[in-house]
Amino acid sequence: MRTLTNKSKIVFLSTYPPTQCGIATFTEDTVNAINKSYNKSISCEICEITFKGDAAPDSAYHIPSKEKEAYKRVASEINRDPNVKLVHIQHEFGLFGGQYGDYLLDFLDELNKPVAYTFHSVIPNPDDNLKAIVKLLCSYSQAIFVMTNKSRNILMDDYGISEEHIAFVPHGTHLVDYESTDQAKKKFQLEDRLVLSTFGLLGEGKSIETGLKALPKIVEKFPNVLYLVLGKTHPNTIVDNQDVYRNSLEAIVADLNLENNVRFVNEYLEVDQLLDYLKATDVYLFTSKDPNQAVSGTFSYAMSCSCPIVASKIPHTLESLTSDIGILADIQNEDQFAEATLKLLGDAELRAHMAVNAYAKTTQTSWENTAIKHINVYQKIAQGLNQNKITYPEIKMDHLRAMTTDIGMVQFCKISEPDLTTGYTLDDNARALITMCKHFKLTADRSDVAYMNTYVNFIERCQLSNGDFINYVDQYNVVEPRNEDENLEDSNGRAIWALGYIQTLRDENLPASLIYKANACLEKALISVDKLTSPRAMAFAIKGLYYMYNSVPSARVVQLIDVLSERLISIYTHTSSTNWNWFEDKLTYANSILPEALLLSSQITGKETSQQIAVESMEFLISKMFVDGKFKIISNKGWHSKGAIPHQYGEQPIEASYMMHALDLFYKTFGNPAHKKYMKQAFDWFLGDNHLNHIMFNPITGGCYDGLEKENVNLNQGAESTVCYLSARLLIETYTSRGIEALRSNANEHATENVSLIIMKEFLNNRRKEEEAQKEKYSFMSTPPNLLGSSKLKKA
Repeated sequence: MRTLTNKSKIVFLSTYPPTQCGIATFTEDTVNAINKSYNKSISCEICEITFKGDAAPDSAYHIPSKEKEAYKRVASEINRDPNVKLVHIQHEFGLFGGQYGDYLLDFLDELNKPVAYTFHSVIPNPDDNLKAIVKLLCSYSQAIFVMTNKSRNILMDDYGISEEHIAFVPHGTHLVDYESTDQAKKKFQLEDRLVLSTFGLLGEGKSIETGLKALPKIVEKFPNVLYLVLGKTHPNTIVDNQDVYRNSLEAIVADLNLENNVRFVNEYLEVDQLLDYLKATDVYLFTSKDPNQAVSGTFSYAMSCSCPIVASKIPHTLESLTSDIGILADIQNEDQFAEATLKLLGDAELRAHMAVNAYAKTTQTSWENTAIKHINVYQKIAQGLNQNKITYPEIKMDHLRAMTTDIGMVQFCKISEPDLTTGYTLDDNARALITMCKHFKLTADRSDVAYMNTYVNFIERCQLSNGDFINYVDQYNVVEPRNEDENLEDSNGRAIWALGYIQTLRDENLPASLIYKANACLEKALISVDKLTSPRAMAFAIKGLYYMYNSVPSARVVQLIDVLSERLISIYTHTSSTNWNWFEDKLTYANSILPEALLLSSQITGKETSQQIAVESMEFLISKMFVDGKFKIISNKGWHSKGAIPHQYGEQPIEASYMMHALDLFYKTFGNPAHKKYMKQAFDWFLGDNHLNHIMFNPITGGCYDGLEKENVNLNQGAESTVCYLSARLLIETYTSRGIEALRSNANEHATENVSLIIMKEFLNNRRKEEEAQKEKYSFMSTPPNLLGSSKLKKA
């Protein structure tokens, strides 16, 4: 079926589901990953290789493997479509007809489109014929994907292929929502079993018999072991409707009396069901007997599901299975498999350590990340793929909600499991409140209200009698001693920001008690807000006061905004110098909040100086964070001191999110399209536009990783990073047609104000007029009466 579109097309020449083989599944996963991220500008089409029968209805092209004339004919068809920019061939010698699959050369001779390959087999020490055919194939392309360094080295050393044409992209893996093995076993009622597993299309190459023959020694020590053999038999193994290989395995089970310890799941499992089985696995047995097997998808899947592994020594496992992930064994050496499995089953702590390491390693090779790497290579060899539009991921609040208890939002996670022992902070719950409010504005999801109430309750719980706030509460809701040892001004500023922001939802049918409680906390906090001295604390507070003023205007709030912004101006004037237009002698964290706050204050006070410094400092910050066309976050490893070379790496999500929100304000204030471009570029950092080409969030749950380091990502998905990612994602949604329509619809729904709020606003407007008259009356006094702080107004 042809796709009617003007998008750039990439044609994948491969087997494809419903054909049941590893390459078909690999191609499907690759296509799905590219579509998921780039379907706004790229369409993937399938040119299906088949061995019997017709191609699937969704295939755009079809080549019967053994029909030589079909190769040239289909290449000619592809040539006629100007939207096809590239053909990506999944290469395995057995897929194509002829000697060593040389029918493919007819296709390549006719094709006039750029070509990329993925070599699924790279055979060492080739004979002259094999070497000649591989070199000829490679002469048609400047992009050859391999999935191990071993394969890359063989292509260079044994075939003479230039390194510049070889792209190393490891086998993709599915991101999963991390969970403990004990938790995963409950889905299959296997809580009382130690689970071994293996999966894939069964055939002699899998050497399942190696695992079965190792099992008696294992059962002798661990009689509750259950070995799951997952998957259907490979069609090529079934002869005259006789499943010879599976029958031989069942005979071994009977001979060894293992009926209570082996379970065959004779199904072609859907991905989600397969991943659930793997997450329930204590030890995965990879028993392949092919010493030249370059890569194994089953092995990669097991690692991605945090399985400790005992594996045969093939190129893929020798390269990937380090000692902190699993144990290697000689091919078909059942004694070594038994010994290694016993070691792992006897040490739960070791298994847990390996599980986390396996999960961490394969997150780098998620299908989302491999899609980015594929596109980067495609762009080098094919014209028309340089203007890709990234498809924004679905907004998912699952992880934020999972981290929220009756007390509030938990501070940290172990991977994606909330770590209650880390307790709660005012910082995180204030940020969570703002983000949940934004989600409610965009979606009108009534389930958000309960979470808002939880976060406001936590903020109220942290407020002292004098209006100030503590920051740290332990898992038992007890105030921690460290509140006495730290400067909590920034936390106080964040609380004011959050309490001010929820005031913007006054007209959106939230419970009156929720708004009243937040407003009461805010009024109490205003008693000492003018005592803040930390630049960021003042900036956070200005944001909260800005939102408060726009909800219920008050001269007192204007006065407080003016006081705080004047302090920021004074700090800037004292510290800034030629080539360093900044408030401090170093750029540290949450930098963009400072120019953002001054620009907001200028919109309330009308002071040109505030706006001027906001613009100067923002342009300076942009020059430090958008360098050579790339967005680069200020490193938390020493920050960026004045006059010094900036530190590298140590990038945190909060910086991308805060920068986006500041750029959003500047764009909406001045209409400079560069600000909008920078804002979207900052969000692309979350989507993999960073030095590791690694997405910074888990698309399954909406959790966000805690940091980007030089060579890895901190996979813990704590409160700060998750809330900041979601806030950024919600902001970018407001620039989509879908988001704009949702905001308009929700605004219309709540256009009629609550009568009591109208009365309150009218009262305050009248009071303001009275106060202006009183000011004029007492203008001769150096300190006029504090009419704005009268008890009558506070009560109102």
